[in-house]
Amino acid sequence: METIDKLAILADAAKYDASCASSGTTSRSSLGGRGVGSAEGSGICHAYAPDGRCISLLKILLTNFCIYECSYCINRNSSNVRRARFTTKEVVDLTLDFYKRNYIEGLFLSSGVIQSADYTMAQLVEVARSLRVDHDFRGYIHLKTIPDADGELLADAGKYADRLSINVELPTQTALHDLAPEKDHRTIKLSMARIRSRQEEQAEARRAARRITNARPKAAPVERFAPAGQSTQMIIGAEPSTDADILSTTADLYSSYRLKRVYFSAFSPIPDASAKLPARRTSLIREHRLYQSDWLIRFYGYRHDEITAGADDASAAGMLDLEVDPKLAWALRNRAYFPVNLNRDDRERLLRVPGLGVKSVNRILAMRRWQKVRLEDLVALKASVKKAMPFVICANHHPGLGDVSSARLRSRFAPPAAAQQSFDF
Repeated sequence: METIDKLAILADAAKYDASCASSGTTSRSSLGGRGVGSAEGSGICHAYAPDGRCISLLKILLTNFCIYECSYCINRNSSNVRRARFTTKEVVDLTLDFYKRNYIEGLFLSSGVIQSADYTMAQLVEVARSLRVDHDFRGYIHLKTIPDADGELLADAGKYADRLSINVELPTQTALHDLAPEKDHRTIKLSMARIRSRQEEQAEARRAARRITNARPKAAPVERFAPAGQSTQMIIGAEPSTDADILSTTADLYSSYRLKRVYFSAFSPIPDASAKLPARRTSLIREHRLYQSDWLIRFYGYRHDEITAGADDASAAGMLDLEVDPKLAWALRNRAYFPVNLNRDDRERLLRVPGLGVKSVNRILAMRRWQKVRLEDLVALKASVKKAMPFVICANHHPGLGDVSSARLRSRFAPPAAAQQSFDF
């Protein structure tokens, strides 16, 4: 098979991996004879480096052959899909060729499992090693690791890759056992723990090296281990786990293994699917609400259990409100917490106000050292004034506690039914 044919298959197969933040675009192609380039298909995605830069990555699988039989995976062993496999040299050459043409700034490499977890992981590591050592490649490398692989292979991967990721796959062990019996959360979390332990060892080694710089001013710097950290991905909607289950697992992963990101992937039906799987794809609104909730946990100080607490309908217990964002939903359920005084209250309370982001809150705190905060200042900060007004007091705005009911506020900010349905397909 020609390399270009392999690239078409294995780049398309990689699109199901959400652990690399991609930008959306409309489908455009020059195949009709007009224009230059194409935005169709897959292959190049956009991710964000630790310093905030947006970088383009070649996103491919080493192979879509796989010995595992995960019910939700298009590349499972029994799936009737077109298969292909790169050699390590082909991946290295492709990466360098794309890089020299200024198409990409790095590589995102994943793979199906062939022969064994150790064999597959060794192939992935060899690609990264060859790029770094043989070709002095300085671009970004993200490796999707195999959790069953030997710990030394994971350690080698961290020497060459900027970021490592291990998919937790599903939110609970019960769900994983039902849909992917060859995989185990304990093994996945053990690999995550190994990566975290190695990162901490390297961090301590760097601190020790800095302490002895006076004795050895020209000592070689300690190499960093996976400096961009580790991430994971969770499929949602393939089984009955609630949003509370998903957020509980997410919070545990952040606290226990110091993950940089947990990515959520809405389940999409696949050909010849198991009867255990739903026939309809998971709403993209649900995926979006989970990302918003993840943001609240990481940056706004919310506990995972309070985000989904308080549903009035028993059938919706443990599920996020799809009509309004989770921050506004919490505020509507906790009206006694408001109004928040923008000129007096602390940062923690300000972060609970709908419509105010972290940057806006930081600027408000800086501003009120010199002046009283007014509604006009929120407009200047590009905060969502309409959403914040019912929940705040400031110099020229004093809403009454009972001026607007929660039901009226909810109807004001909930999208029309047609807009809601456009996300649910």
